[in-house]
Amino acid sequence: MSHPRQSALDCQIGGSHYRDMAIQPFEFIHANGIPFAEGCIIKYVSRWRAKNGVEDLRKARHFLDMLIDAEEARKP
Repeated sequence: MSHPRQSALDCQIGGSHYRDMAIQPFEFIHANGIPFAEGCIIKYVSRWRAKNGVEDLRKARHFLDMLIDAEEARKP
């Protein structure tokens, strides 16, 4: 008899800061087809209070700055 597989969303590695949320950032990002850089911004901003504090806000800002640079480089 096989056992039902536990959802990967229920098996967070390294804490519970995502599992404790009503909607995990991965679910929101995936359901809305959000690209990588924007997804990272959402991830870091949503967890900063529960995980790394201001360091996560700096990580979000870094991804935002990279996204701005990339978009400005695309302008003719």
